[in-house]
Amino acid sequence: MPLGLVALSVVPIIAGSLRLVELSGGAAILPAKPTSPLPLVLHIVSASVYSVLGAFQFSAGFRRRRPGWHRVAGRLLVVLGLIVASSALWLTISTPRFEGSGDLYFLLRLVFGSAMVLSIVLGFLAIRRRDVPRHRAWMIRAYAIALAAGAQVFTLGIGEAIVGKGDTSSALFAGAGWVINLAVAEWVIRRPARYVVPARA
Repeated sequence: MPLGLVALSVVPIIAGSLRLVELSGGAAILPAKPTSPLPLVLHIVSASVYSVLGAFQFSAGFRRRRPGWHRVAGRLLVVLGLIVASSALWLTISTPRFEGSGDLYFLLRLVFGSAMVLSIVLGFLAIRRRDVPRHRAWMIRAYAIALAAGAQVFTLGIGEAIVGKGDTSSALFAGAGWVINLAVAEWVIRRPARYVVPARA
């Protein structure tokens, strides 16, 4: 599972890295979008680390072998996740609209950015109460929202290739990325736990 999740993050991480190169004075490779540098840098860096580090939190074997690492990484991921979501909201509010970014896309970014903040806070409060199942569920939802950028590479790419780019269609294709990821997250949360029966000596 961790490798698959990291693979889904590769394209957004590469795109973010290229944008950082541009901001540092390098050649412009990606289409120009007017935006505020500070929240953009915070978002790219925190999202890159959050997506890779967070992938290993969902490996049961890794958690069993390194329980201390899971707790330490979890605390860091709470901070990183809140930076990811808050910087996304900051960018949504402060960035001028560009082609394919209309009112619906603006609303979706506000809704899912706020949902990620809420999920992280609820997950953190759950583990403080030692409610592991609820903690796991909310953290999976938060990670699914963050990782939607990977799914949107496909939903936006395929959708816009078929029907073209427009404010409403682009918003719907981007929204499909969030919805698909959350649907998968809910399936993971609700699937029956598998127990391994120890072999007899």
